[in-house]
Amino acid sequence: MTEASVPGHEARAAAITRAAPLDRLIGEELPIFRSAADVEAFEKQASFAERVAAASTFDALRLGAAQDPDAPAIQFLPNASHEDVPVVITHRQFLARVIQTANAFHELGVGPNDVVSFLLPLVPQAFFTAFGAQAAGIANPVNPLLEPHQIAEILSAARTKVAVVLGPMPGTDIWEKLVKVRSHLKDLKAVVQVAGPGDEANGVYSFDALVAKQPADRLVSGREIRASDIAAYFHTGGTTGTPKLVRHTHVNQVSQAWALSILLNGMPRGNLLFGMPLFHVGGSLSQALTTLATGGCLVVLSPAGWRNPAAMRNLWPLVQRFRPGMLSSVPTILAASLAVPVGDYDLSSLRSVGGGGSAIPVAVGAALQERHKVPVIEVYGMTETSSVHTLSYPDRPVRLGSVGHPVPYARVRIVKIDADGKLIGDCATNEIGVVAMAGPGVFSGYLNDEHNKGAFIEPGWVNSGDLGRLDEDGYLWITGRAKDLVIRGGHNIDPAPIEDVLFQHPAVGLAAVVGQPDGYAGELPVAYVQLNPGATVAPGELEDWVRERTPERAAVPVAVIPIATMPLTGVGKVFKPQLRWDATKRVFSGILQPLAENGGHIEVAVGAHGTHGSLATVTVSGVPASGRDALAKEIHAALDPFTIRHEIEWA
Repeated sequence: MTEASVPGHEARAAAITRAAPLDRLIGEELPIFRSAADVEAFEKQASFAERVAAASTFDALRLGAAQDPDAPAIQFLPNASHEDVPVVITHRQFLARVIQTANAFHELGVGPNDVVSFLLPLVPQAFFTAFGAQAAGIANPVNPLLEPHQIAEILSAARTKVAVVLGPMPGTDIWEKLVKVRSHLKDLKAVVQVAGPGDEANGVYSFDALVAKQPADRLVSGREIRASDIAAYFHTGGTTGTPKLVRHTHVNQVSQAWALSILLNGMPRGNLLFGMPLFHVGGSLSQALTTLATGGCLVVLSPAGWRNPAAMRNLWPLVQRFRPGMLSSVPTILAASLAVPVGDYDLSSLRSVGGGGSAIPVAVGAALQERHKVPVIEVYGMTETSSVHTLSYPDRPVRLGSVGHPVPYARVRIVKIDADGKLIGDCATNEIGVVAMAGPGVFSGYLNDEHNKGAFIEPGWVNSGDLGRLDEDGYLWITGRAKDLVIRGGHNIDPAPIEDVLFQHPAVGLAAVVGQPDGYAGELPVAYVQLNPGATVAPGELEDWVRERTPERAAVPVAVIPIATMPLTGVGKVFKPQLRWDATKRVFSGILQPLAENGGHIEVAVGAHGTHGSLATVTVSGVPASGRDALAKEIHAALDPFTIRHEIEWA
């Protein structure tokens, strides 16, 4: 992929004189990184520990508030509209609320090793809780969209002492979920209810009442937070089986805010349209902590964030009113923004577009760059690296499709590992292998030590599970995820290039390629697409489009399936397991349907399974008992060649 030259891109560094409050050595001028030599010289000047001025996220917030205490830290928009009258919370007020919240948790018995779990939408109290919990003990943000049994598993694994939950409210079932699982949480001592009256006789406290009575000028615990103290647990991995909880130290999280505060143009001292959930490191650390710790302001797009349809509908008038320096979100949001007419809105405040969480399709990045005439800053990282580990440096040429270079003091290797996850050696330049990462943001391990098997290729180097390569100039290219590969007859097919081809079609809004099971080849590539609003395609049009533009014959999808809504995770990533299950259901249903004779009916359902990963359940109805054994043999014979497990149920 060629380097992109964007108007104004090269001149970015010349006028920068903003402070970097998290770096004790920089002073008033931010560094310029135009080459690997610039980064090396910067690192040699001082160690990471010597540079970072904050030992904890609490210290980082204090440094940010000191920039201009009466400037807004949060502007909350109830309806994600440019016409909303925002609820404004200054940095002085925000820090005071964080301190009061920490003191409230301390009153409930929370100490440095105790866990405060919270299930909240993007209301102001969620931000007070996220950072107040870290000042008192350990924060555990949980996706409130999960099923009750999943929530119970996470809260139990974290040994939650206090749970902060949204109270009963129309349109949400968060409170009902907590009520359903509360009796199973043996470590839970108290529940704090946001937007509810509480019920102290039953251990339920009103958040606002509990916090309001606390002092706002000091931590009553007298705690001195160390950089090595655990700040938070973040759940990651799949949604079945024992949850993986990533342990973040305070220095892990502060390193994220420090790195982005000196690298990203537009983040410090500016507004950021904020709609990412706080249970995702991109929202809580890359965006929220970085913005607040550098004196900026989060313009919160309603409690639902980007999930609120009004946020996208009002995007450009919101940019015109609040003048953010960066438009930053996950790729699905960035892609959707291309379908929103710009009209005559003033978007001149935008100096960059940023995205991560999953790869930005090259076609989407190019379209964003062409529309806004600013660089597209793609980032890469994972929960285990405290979010962003590499990014396209604003002062270096952008190579669309690449995720750039490691942030200062971070390292990346491309390695070969064997079937047992053991390191064989490093890959050559441009050779694809497993991406491994080290640096101040990399976690020390999962809470449950059983999950640490294979997590590190060697001490300090986390195994990302992603495939990638480093080019001759040190740019990192993510080429796929091992489990996302389509393996056709032993041949590895990377879905990303096929998805990029589909994204280039003007009617396609979202595209995802997965492997559908095949009894002979193991897997065959199949594509799912969500069309842009109002777009239509002729039968066979997308199949012809991708066939003509995919040079590798084996990689051409055997089918392109339009769907009304692409399944997404809570943070906007395409949820590929659901597509794989759908593909499996289609294949198995087609194979088994001819077996349903004499009025019998066969229904296939495919979903997650705690032991097998995925399971196909074949439900047979209308077949008399005398014919079941023979039909069962036929079903087993038809499905046994596939690797996915199956079971038969009779109705």
